[in-house]
Amino acid sequence: MKKRTSLVLALGLTMGTVLPITAAANTISENVTVTKEAKQFGKDVKVNWKTGQAVPSFVHGKLSTKAHKNKDSIKQFLKENKELYQLDADKDLTLLDVETDELGSTHYNFVQSVQGIPVDGAKFKVHTDKNGMITVVNGDVFPEAYSYFKGKLKAQIAQAGALDKAWKSIHVTKAETETNAEAGPDGKKFEDTVENADLVVYKKDNDFYLAYKTTLQFIQPYPANWVVYVDAVNGNVLDSYNAVNDAGSGVGVLGDTKPLNTYLSSGTYYLYDTTKAMTGVIETRTAANSTSLPGNYSVDPDNNFNATSQRADVDAHYYAGVVYDYFKNTHNRNSFDNRGATIRSTVHYSRNYNNAFWNGAQMVYGDGDGTTFRALSGALDVVAHELTHAVTERTAGLEYQYQSGALNESISDTFGVFLDKKNYLIGEDVYTPNKAGDALRSLSDPGLYGQPDHMNKYVNTTADNGGVHTNSGIPNKAAYLTISKLGTSVAEKIYYRALTVYLSPKSNFKDARSALLAAAADLYGSGSTQYSAVASAWTQVGVN
Repeated sequence: MKKRTSLVLALGLTMGTVLPITAAANTISENVTVTKEAKQFGKDVKVNWKTGQAVPSFVHGKLSTKAHKNKDSIKQFLKENKELYQLDADKDLTLLDVETDELGSTHYNFVQSVQGIPVDGAKFKVHTDKNGMITVVNGDVFPEAYSYFKGKLKAQIAQAGALDKAWKSIHVTKAETETNAEAGPDGKKFEDTVENADLVVYKKDNDFYLAYKTTLQFIQPYPANWVVYVDAVNGNVLDSYNAVNDAGSGVGVLGDTKPLNTYLSSGTYYLYDTTKAMTGVIETRTAANSTSLPGNYSVDPDNNFNATSQRADVDAHYYAGVVYDYFKNTHNRNSFDNRGATIRSTVHYSRNYNNAFWNGAQMVYGDGDGTTFRALSGALDVVAHELTHAVTERTAGLEYQYQSGALNESISDTFGVFLDKKNYLIGEDVYTPNKAGDALRSLSDPGLYGQPDHMNKYVNTTADNGGVHTNSGIPNKAAYLTISKLGTSVAEKIYYRALTVYLSPKSNFKDARSALLAAAADLYGSGSTQYSAVASAWTQVGVN
């Protein structure tokens, strides 16, 4: 691991509306830079820098000396501090939305753009407290992008051409992925293959490209949520990865009786729950050991789903409702998109399938082979894991590769523990059912199952999208240390706020620490026991 000389960066900001920041930086790995706090005017200002980036990714503290209570004031603040972020607030930043939360804090969410075209992953957020004072500025922006393009940006290939290139690059045709989905009791049909292409500016290594960001979602011949970047000028594939969120954990069908919310139509009862305060429904289907999604509805003639073949269906349906209720009652979140979206599950996927996953549209569960796994759909922590992937997708949008991908996995594991509560293990009830005490992962002791628990053990690999299921052990350990110190009811509030307010697509472990500290400061104060516990947890795993 290469070390670099510690540097001191002095940022003189104009007009006295933001405090000057001095940061001394040192690295703890090739891709993680940690900055030490500097005290100004009696307040701590913390600044995070990522190696190779010209703009800080997270600044937290008392950043303004006057209130900013609307988007025009926020843009004026950014103009006055152009020296720091090197962007024109009017031309380079597009305001996506403004949200005020239950604490009275307001969050201004921007995306960086070049000639009106969004820079992929370049989310930029400005946060004020209830008094309008700016407390956090975070996200990833790339001012150097503007020097890469001369003249007007114009795609040389059409959207349809980009999609064709994307399909060819994964060696699957769209026709090979399409199935005939059954309509539900409401008459609606589910689209099982989804394709999309949006024009973006894409950063790869140190270069920028005008590209189509294409997404290809399908279930056969294998589960996929492909993200493929196609050069919009010459049609070359710049990058690609399969972003299917793989939980690999769960509990078996244990024979316990559960109440179900069902739907009666034409004398048949469906696992179709319309009782929640949502626009959509909670529905459960079966693939009947095929790979066709979403499959047929799980039904019963007498509303007593007690057949052995129905047990996976019952658990998937019941636990989806439990997870919905958790997010609604604990965090006031209405389904994974906070707009009441339908929560769809399909069980009995394929034969002896040892997995469960969120594919960008729904949850899918295999029955296991009886040796490696029991049926995976029965686990509360599995369902929580999958639906948390959906929440993450709709909020922080953590890219499913390298450190951001490991955070994505860790957050799903952590919310699985928040809901399951009985221990810090993942998958212990279904993994290797003939071997007592075994599990897939442990938040309290990641090393038991081959995961690192400290940055000095970080695994540099290109496998598994950069080790998302391996290096998640580091933030998992930090989560365990936080929960064990503060308890679930406090920790879950901090984690939810960090996920939905402060994390962004390219957040790394250092950003996660800052996001959680900012959330703890919002909820309990920067001098609180809760704040100190979060800081200590991340320090103990080497993210200082």
